[in-house]
Amino acid sequence: MSDTQHLSTGSKKPIFPDDGVLKLYSMRFCPYAHRVHLVLDAKNVPHHDTYINLREKPEWFLQVSSSSKVPALELVKEPGNPVLIESLIICDYLDEKYPEVPLYPKDPLKKAQEKILIERFGQFITAFYRLVLHENPAQLRDTDLYAGLDIYEEELGKRGTEFFGGSKPGMLDYMIWPWCERFASLKFSMGDGYELNPERFGSLLKWRDLMLQDRAVKCFYLDGQTHNKYMSSRRAGNADYNMLYNEAKRAKLE
Repeated sequence: MSDTQHLSTGSKKPIFPDDGVLKLYSMRFCPYAHRVHLVLDAKNVPHHDTYINLREKPEWFLQVSSSSKVPALELVKEPGNPVLIESLIICDYLDEKYPEVPLYPKDPLKKAQEKILIERFGQFITAFYRLVLHENPAQLRDTDLYAGLDIYEEELGKRGTEFFGGSKPGMLDYMIWPWCERFASLKFSMGDGYELNPERFGSLLKWRDLMLQDRAVKCFYLDGQTHNKYMSSRRAGNADYNMLYNEAKRAKLE
């Protein structure tokens, strides 16, 4: 759905068939919304996608999302069509609602420990955005962007598995992946110096390559150059939400 237009002020709310299918309100370049797409695709849960222009939101969207943010998931089969917000809450709900493809460990302690690691990843997210959104990223070249990744390199090494989830990706894998995917954008804006050191992050590099082969990851994947192009527009103060939509539209006319 990369060529889907982001709806903005004045847009009418999409009308979908009364088919009982979940409705996901998203933004194509939002890593938090990306989490929900990954879980839905990993569990093969059908859903309707609606992309929102976050700078010029449709008037009706404020009635959908109580936070006026994405992701927002409308549960059309539930009485009153309740809407869930916040990526982690939505993903936890999906894991319980659709247990056929479990993403969390069954053991309560291990599940709690996974959630701790998901929360701690915020350290890396903060450092990452401080760099990619800085007006002059060169000033931050001495920042140890990778400090927040050391515990995940160590954890993966201790587990001795291909993924944090074992032989296949689990919730922790999918919750940190959106920023790991976007890490590849740094070399286009900062140069080759912003790549993971194989001596320091050997396990994570192998994990990254395996994640790229995962079906759910492939469903929503964008390469580093594309992510960089969007982030460049955001740094310039004019986030190009419809970048992929417009590119697809031009390609059809050629």
